[in-house]
Amino acid sequence: MLSVDEARAKLLEHARPLLETEAIPADAALNRVLAEPLIAEVTVPPLDNSAMDGYALRLADWAEDKWLHVAQRIPAGQLGHPLIIGTAARIFTGAPVPEGADTVAMQEDCETKDDHVRILKAPKPGANIRRAGEDIADGQTVLHAGERLNAAKLGVAASVGATQLTVHRRLKVALFFTGDEIVLPGHPLKVGQIYNSNRATLLALLQGLGCEVQDLGIVSDDFEATVDALEQATRHADVVITSGGVSVGEEDHVKAAVEKLGRIEMWKVAMKPGKPLVYGQIGDCDFLGLPGNPVSAFVVFCLFVRPFLLARMGAADTAPLGFSVPAAFDWKRPGQRREFLRARAENGRAVLYPNQSSGVLTSAAWADGLVDIEAGHTVHEGDAVRFWPLSELLK
Repeated sequence: MLSVDEARAKLLEHARPLLETEAIPADAALNRVLAEPLIAEVTVPPLDNSAMDGYALRLADWAEDKWLHVAQRIPAGQLGHPLIIGTAARIFTGAPVPEGADTVAMQEDCETKDDHVRILKAPKPGANIRRAGEDIADGQTVLHAGERLNAAKLGVAASVGATQLTVHRRLKVALFFTGDEIVLPGHPLKVGQIYNSNRATLLALLQGLGCEVQDLGIVSDDFEATVDALEQATRHADVVITSGGVSVGEEDHVKAAVEKLGRIEMWKVAMKPGKPLVYGQIGDCDFLGLPGNPVSAFVVFCLFVRPFLLARMGAADTAPLGFSVPAAFDWKRPGQRREFLRARAENGRAVLYPNQSSGVLTSAAWADGLVDIEAGHTVHEGDAVRFWPLSELLK
């Protein structure tokens, strides 16, 4: 079995970024991956402007108990006049600072009377002034190729006036599930059958990444049916993902079907949950076979499938951010495989869900992260453990 780190590295080695690109409206680019850098053609902000509602003045004109004549009023979006010595300008947030002013006193520190103002606190040079270009300079690369576009990055694009962005095309993913025991919600359950929860989970995860998903439904536990499904899936998809049928049972046909049509590059990872993970290639199409247990499929997607798909989409950074927290539990059974336990960060400590079975999907719904325990390790309450937030693993 490969280690978790070896398996992730091997997958990323095979993740060929999409070459096809398209120009789309910036308003439709959420979660897409930028294919060309965005270079500013404006300066942000274009002029020195006030960070506060208040009064612009010359520092040299201030003195305790001195009243300054308010000679002008400058709202945002309008240019004022050069400041006359011995006067102040009423100014509002975002308004250009008039020539000659070198500080802005916020209105809470001022006293007014008629058309005069007295600054109650000694102002400081440059106080409450946002300098021209302190955010973005003309000609600066504000977004780089390979960045996945979130709300803040789209805001940056808008701040430099971008209406279109060149992005990698959407990744096409075909998805199907194996197992005679699973049925879709809405159908009556026969004896021995269960509802297919993995379909809902994986569809949501793929849609959250911005993939174009083809749902091929449930395939029976039959070798020829599995081969037919794979042939259909690979006709138009960049990546095929399956759930179930990748273990070593007599009814597990997925691995053999992939080997008939293409080749297997890796199988089995030394982790729990999620040991059976298949990666292979069928022609130009990538194949990822996930375990059928609901938690195993979820964890494997978070740790392996997500970074692989992001890399295929052209994303430059696919690594999640984790951190150490004290354990609020004891883990006295050193495992032979690296374990990822469903947990919550509560009051600065990691708390485990009481049932860590790979079939208990409620543990993943309850959790806000995974606790990472290396093979052969035990944990005592208070020990530092690695915590991977689901907000990082699912973004």
